[in-house]
Amino acid sequence: MKHIEIVVPCYNEEPCIRPLYEEVKKVFAGISDYSWSLLYVNDGSTDGTLRELEQLKESEGDKVQYISFARNFGKESAIYAGLKNSSGDMVVLMDADLQHPPAIVPEMIKGIEEGYDCCGARRVSRKGEPVIRSAFSRMFYGTINHMTEMNLVQGGSDYRMMTRQMVDSILLLTERERFSKGIMSWVGFETKWIPYENVERLAGKSKWNFFGLVKYALSGFIAFATAPLRAVIYFGSIIVFFAVIYAVYLVYEAIRYPENNGSGFGTIVLLILFFGGVLITLLGVIGEYIARIYMELKHRPIYIEKINTLKDK
Repeated sequence: MKHIEIVVPCYNEEPCIRPLYEEVKKVFAGISDYSWSLLYVNDGSTDGTLRELEQLKESEGDKVQYISFARNFGKESAIYAGLKNSSGDMVVLMDADLQHPPAIVPEMIKGIEEGYDCCGARRVSRKGEPVIRSAFSRMFYGTINHMTEMNLVQGGSDYRMMTRQMVDSILLLTERERFSKGIMSWVGFETKWIPYENVERLAGKSKWNFFGLVKYALSGFIAFATAPLRAVIYFGSIIVFFAVIYAVYLVYEAIRYPENNGSGFGTIVLLILFFGGVLITLLGVIGEYIARIYMELKHRPIYIEKINTLKDK
């Protein structure tokens, strides 16, 4: 019997710990072909989350495991720790606040059985979310897909079921500044997206404020996009090009109107444009080398082999 392990990062989610377990338990009551368990990752919570986990573990036994951080390291670190310590044949990544409805787990299982490597939940509505936040989210997805080799699905969430092979591939990327959505896209593998409606939190409030999301988006952009560094080269080259055009214009003016060339103002502007463009271009070249060093230091695998362990679609 194959085992499904559900990884749940949690930070100050005391009122959600047991309700989430009970909801998952109800879902798997109708699934007889798979065993299951939950692995909670307590991300340095300051409320009673750890106490709830200890009590749940005591009452439910092997169905519940947990890891507790020494302090708050952030959700990305919690995701990595959960995946690193998981051992299931399939691994589900799920939030603790029940905004990721456990009821769609059977659909995810069906997708994996069809031969997909990953089944992700895609939010099809942003009901209850501020308009500005929604607009920035759409803009971020459009920009990062255009400027990187990734293809992040609009509304795609961290809530997904992955095969062991995909989880192991994600763990090959050991970079510290992690952007899980980008990493999951970068490793490849075929994903089936399951739509779901936005669900309100069971309790408490979101740990993500607007500025936190902006910081997270910038982190993801920097982790995968080197286009801004390359753009500096193009920008500098354009300035040099216009400087050359301006030089031709000044020579023409000097020949045609020699009596108007005493101030030297045009020559000064030309020199500033030309040397400024050269310096910017050189900075862009240096930036290109820095980008390559940056990517090398991440120690990402050169390739990832896919082994067909499931039946063909």
